[in-house]
Amino acid sequence: MLKTKRSLLIIKSLGVAVILGLLILFGVSAYVVVSTSGRIKTLDEVAGDRYDCILVLGAGVWEGNKPSPMLEDRLLKSIELYKAGIAPKIIMSGDHGTESYDEVNVMKKYAIDHGVPSEDIFMDHAGFSTYDSVYRAIHIFEAKKVLIVTQEYHLYRALYIANQLGLSADGVAAEKIAYSNQWIRDLREVLARDKDVVKSFLKPKSTYLGDPIPLDQSGDVTNDQD
Repeated sequence: MLKTKRSLLIIKSLGVAVILGLLILFGVSAYVVVSTSGRIKTLDEVAGDRYDCILVLGAGVWEGNKPSPMLEDRLLKSIELYKAGIAPKIIMSGDHGTESYDEVNVMKKYAIDHGVPSEDIFMDHAGFSTYDSVYRAIHIFEAKKVLIVTQEYHLYRALYIANQLGLSADGVAAEKIAYSNQWIRDLREVLARDKDVVKSFLKPKSTYLGDPIPLDQSGDVTNDQD
């Protein structure tokens, strides 16, 4: 009987611990969403404002050097904002960690093919995470005020990081499209928000840094291909 009571007590304690853990996990995620939702705007809402640049967050490229559907939607929105005169420069921030995988050149080429001058497009070759992209926008590209473009579910975290790092930022979401397996991304985003809340509090340096690349010059200084 005593062993049974002890077993029940252990099970109840574990159950309480799991519930508390989930409350904290989802509570922190909810806080990130609520605290940044007012910074997500439409094109019309940002039309009267002026930003140093549009920061586009990478989202994977497919074989044949084509942007994934999510990335293409981000690029289309950033091109629309650029052509509306919202910002004079675009930073394409993504993963170019190996010679065989290159998000940023694909992103830049796509924008050039859609009418954006090459000199107005900077490539951040070391945007390996959302935190890295925002950190490097500040410390490498010396941006003071940016407009971040990604899908809405991702924007909350990007804007939270920007706020915690002292960067003035708003966000415009890519067009709402039903992507396959979005529920998996939503669940992973909850974990990512919790992780980046801690990271933004600790404020570690980005994975890679380097010499400053101010936005008042040609974006072609970031080119690494002929």
